Amino acid sequence: MFGHTSCPTDTVRALRPSSRSRAADMSSPRRSVDGRPASAGAGAGTGTGGGGSLPGSPAHGSHGGGGRFEFQSLLNSRGPGAEPSAARLRASESPVHRRGSFPLAAAAAPSPPPPPLPEEDCMKLNPSFVDIALRSLLAIDLWMSKRLGVCAGEKSSWGSARPLMKLLEISGHGILWLAGTAYCLYRSDSWAGREVLVNLLFALLLDLGLVALLKGLVRRRRPSHNQMDMFFTFSVDKYSFPSGHATRAALVSRFILHHLVLAIPLRVLIVLWAFILGLSRVMLGRHNVTDVAFGFVFGYIQYSIVDYFWLSPFNAPAVFALWNPQ
Repeated sequence: MFGHTSCPTDTVRALRPSSRSRAADMSSPRRSVDGRPASAGAGAGTGTGGGGSLPGSPAHGSHGGGGRFEFQSLLNSRGPGAEPSAARLRASESPVHRRGSFPLAAAAAPSPPPPPLPEEDCMKLNPSFVDIALRSLLAIDLWMSKRLGVCAGEKSSWGSARPLMKLLEISGHGILWLAGTAYCLYRSDSWAGREVLVNLLFALLLDLGLVALLKGLVRRRRPSHNQMDMFFTFSVDKYSFPSGHATRAALVSRFILHHLVLAIPLRVLIVLWAFILGLSRVMLGRHNVTDVAFGFVFGYIQYSIVDYFWLSPFNAPAVFALWNPQ
């Protein structure tokens, strides 16, 4: 009789496994984002309860194994190397990466600074009044020289007058004046004539030396519309400032007017010759207007120098000793 009676404690013990299985059925495994069960990593966890989940999973179970889930933030869920595709996307969206260079390479080898602009391309924000005036005069000079160069070429507006202008050019050439003065000095038979011719030769040599010196110092190029077909040129003749023909014309005309007795028509012709010779330099395109204008002024000053250092048999006897006076 007693063998067929069941004890309450046995009943409880018999029912205990079924309750555990029922609890296990109720707590069905949750799946993480990558499709694996959340309880798969419980053995490799930190030793918490059976309901614990991986730290990287979006659902984190409580320590008591209940059904409450705690969602982690988006920043905490992204561990290093968790989403390499997203990291690549962020790197590709970087503006440095889009330009084709990397920050480390740019920091290691910075690009050299751009070269400075030439001085003629730089713009002065506060130019002085003198600078503005000089630039304005230079612009006017170039414009007038271009407009007056009507005989610069055969196809110019006055191209038919070019041979006449070139004849005027030869009439004021320094070599011809030097050769003509030396010949007249050789043929002269009076002391007064020799004295005048010696000083004229001195004036011509002084003019050649000073003009060559100024041309070499200034080095101003001839106008762009000029044709280099001049008669008997030297190395400094490629420069334009000042005009040697203009200085020689002013020097010779003033010298002749002061030391030769001529009729008024001849004196007017000498002045016209000097003026037309200077004008022909601009019409042929050889010089700018300022080259000729400065040449006239410089030639006028040169005669003052020659007149101050006038050579005579009294102050320069060695020069006149060649004729051995009786």
